[in-house]
Amino acid sequence: MSDARRTKETDAGAGSELERELKTAQPAAARRRFRRRAWLVAITAPLAVLGPGLISANAGNEAGSIATYASVGARYGYDLLWLMVLITISLIVVQEMAARAGVVTGKGLAELIREHYGVRWSAFSVLSILLANLAITVSEFVGIGAASRLLGVPPQLTIPLAAVLVWAILVRGSYRTAERVFIAFTIVFFAYPVAAILAHPHWGAIGHRVLLPHFHATSEYVLLVGAMVGATITPFMQLYLQSAISERGTRTESMRRERVDVATGALFANLVAAFVIIATAAALHEHGITTVSSASDAAKALQPFAGHFAKELFAIGLLGSSLLAAAILPVTVAYVLAESFGVEKGIGHRFHEAPHFVATITALIAVSAAVALVPQLPVISFLVGIQDLNGVLLPVTLFFLWRLSSNGELMGRWRNGRVFNALATLTIVCVSALSLLLIAVAAGRVFGV
Repeated sequence: MSDARRTKETDAGAGSELERELKTAQPAAARRRFRRRAWLVAITAPLAVLGPGLISANAGNEAGSIATYASVGARYGYDLLWLMVLITISLIVVQEMAARAGVVTGKGLAELIREHYGVRWSAFSVLSILLANLAITVSEFVGIGAASRLLGVPPQLTIPLAAVLVWAILVRGSYRTAERVFIAFTIVFFAYPVAAILAHPHWGAIGHRVLLPHFHATSEYVLLVGAMVGATITPFMQLYLQSAISERGTRTESMRRERVDVATGALFANLVAAFVIIATAAALHEHGITTVSSASDAAKALQPFAGHFAKELFAIGLLGSSLLAAAILPVTVAYVLAESFGVEKGIGHRFHEAPHFVATITALIAVSAAVALVPQLPVISFLVGIQDLNGVLLPVTLFFLWRLSSNGELMGRWRNGRVFNALATLTIVCVSALSLLLIAVAAGRVFGV
């Protein structure tokens, strides 16, 4: 056999062997790619249905809410956990109404109020919203300052930086980018369930308090109940949710997905709230500490989980939750004003595209950050007081939302059903009664009655 022929056969054998290797390697590579895609789908599929519902509900777990839940756990232990069950049902009902109205009408709540009830009622609604949201936005930057103190960083540095970051997300980014950032902020809330479990609370006592209400006939108890309701069913949550869904352009074909988003967000947010109460009850109340006067006091609730790093972990959680709400609140106010006056709106719009929308966001962030820099502000009492204000103003927003979502001409076949309408009515009646009680208690304290 000639050398040339031998070489040719060798090359042919090598070529066929290489082809066989490639044939066996290609299916293996394809299988690896398929497995990677399958894992990616499995991980991200639950997130596909999450959006404004998750964001709005968890934005309610902001600095003031965490301070309120910590105060409840320290003062009354597990006694108010039964209320979280009722509040969760009410929150799902209220959030679902807002989501459904946003999907069906493609409009925000403020715009619908102006169209169906006129300018005067729209102005009244806007005024109540502005009062509540401005105060809460200030509280978020106060929370950012408190978190930075726990981390040993001067608030004079972190508050302005946070203001610039929030402004950039809302004005220089896009809606999709902002939504992803908002969802990422919710990761910090997982610290509280872990802390509550590792605090070794009395689960039997927790189950007993969840099933059997326990009341205290004191004005402090009433104020904390009002603060809990205001912290959990905050007016800005429904306003942001409906406006965000309308900006998203969601259609009725995706109604099921939006309902899952709303229910998931409400359940997750209120589980976090309950775990904050459980953690502080186990770490503080059971050891005779019944008052939370500072962020470092509340940080002790994370001691079982983080040990010496409790303050740092609490600070990260407080910072993340405050940043989320500090972004949601200004854009909510901007949505409301733009919808009330019929001007251009939208996250990511430049000043020349939506001057009123961008100016509102800018002014609210700047004023809130400036007020938060005021020295020696009583952080915890200020934050809890803001939630009482939310509880007083909440019935205004809920009434309009209920009436509009029950309107057959506006909502068609998507209007409230009988059972759903009964739950919504009961929620509004209870919240309104609590609002009047809060006003009476506050007046009694002022006049020494």
